[in-house]
Amino acid sequence: MLDKIALILLIVGGLNWGLVGIFSFDLVAWLFGGTGAMLSRIVYTLVALSAVWCITLLFREPASADVHSR
Repeated sequence: MLDKIALILLIVGGLNWGLVGIFSFDLVAWLFGGTGAMLSRIVYTLVALSAVWCITLLFREPASADVHSR
């Protein structure tokens, strides 16, 4: 469940960066009152923590698909 939440937050962050890069529009800042607003900073921090969490996905062993084949 934590992996899915982290991936959702990374998607939100990636889409936000895409908007910044293409249109110079920061959706998170617009929604929550500017880049320095507390809510914006919380969202940015959660996205960053999600990125750190998702680094662990690179080093995990894949789940076995043979668990139910017995």
